[in-house]
Amino acid sequence: MARVILHLDMDAFFASVEQRDRPELKGLPVIVGGSPESRGVVCAASYEARKFGVRSALPSRTAGRLCPQGVFLRPRMDRYRDESRAIMGIVAAAAEGVTVEQVSVDEAYLDFTAVCGGGETERDVDGALLRAVPLGRALKARVWSERGLTASIGIASNKLLAKLGSDFAKPDGLTLIPERDKVEFLRPLGVRALHGVGAVTEGVLHGAGLRTVGDLQDHTGDLRALVGSWGPALRRFAFGDDDRPLDSGDEVKSISSEETFVRDTADRVVLRACLREQSGELAGKLVKRRLAARTLQVKVRYGDFTTLTRQFSVEEPLTEARDLYRLACWLLGRDRLVSRPLRLLGLGVSGLSETRARQLWLGWEKTKSSSR
Repeated sequence: MARVILHLDMDAFFASVEQRDRPELKGLPVIVGGSPESRGVVCAASYEARKFGVRSALPSRTAGRLCPQGVFLRPRMDRYRDESRAIMGIVAAAAEGVTVEQVSVDEAYLDFTAVCGGGETERDVDGALLRAVPLGRALKARVWSERGLTASIGIASNKLLAKLGSDFAKPDGLTLIPERDKVEFLRPLGVRALHGVGAVTEGVLHGAGLRTVGDLQDHTGDLRALVGSWGPALRRFAFGDDDRPLDSGDEVKSISSEETFVRDTADRVVLRACLREQSGELAGKLVKRRLAARTLQVKVRYGDFTTLTRQFSVEEPLTEARDLYRLACWLLGRDRLVSRPLRLLGLGVSGLSETRARQLWLGWEKTKSSSR
């Protein structure tokens, strides 16, 4: 029996918190991170700043060149975590008695099948999905009235489609993807929109001439020749089929890699090579598990066994080795962790969630919420 799944995703969460707390910033390109005069990096960007190409993990100096009028603010991670707890409290209250899967500080899945019903036929499923629309609008309205922040919601018969729906009409959108229309909805989207398709897989598919989900739907060959054993799952996703259950607990909380040197070293060439290798290893594991990370941590140990860790969180999930490497180098330099030779150097990622779809486009009707 098909399910009724809602996916709630806060809009430009970190930057929106800053704009709410400081109303004079409303409508301005807010960039959360280091100043453009420093060697800092971008933690998050408002929609106004994203129009200039500013994104998470970008060097602050580059962001400053792309968006000279940007308002740079230092991140307040404790503030964002407190806000996340308040929002998830609202979600829990709205979803009393149903399964909730929180997948990051600013997004969650809710399974309303028990409340709205399900069905075996498309007609029954679509009727159940329609009954979830008022629940989605009420949830958005409560988040706005109690927290002063907007959220986007997707409603569909499974996690894959619900997440695509929440991304589709941002910001402040509510998108219902009927079961009868799911295949056509997916056709014009880029392959990167599908769960689990990161930069590496996208490149492989593009190399085979498969650029849109419609290309995958029409492909008559065996996708295992391109993406290995994941091929059958990728084909199911291309047709909007996804039987993954909601999970109220995180199976994988973090991924890490460490290296203990034969001799303590402060050689920058050696340390950079180590970080490049570790970044590539972590990125490979993220791709294999179809995950992305919000937090990167660097760990160092000196000759006297003193051990220090430093971490940094971003709003847009990380999947690529180059971004992990850039952040790792910045953390080492920011806190002068190589002021003396290192016995051990480690890199880790946490705040794991499913790989995130790129911005969706191409002629599908967007349903804006009337809750405000």
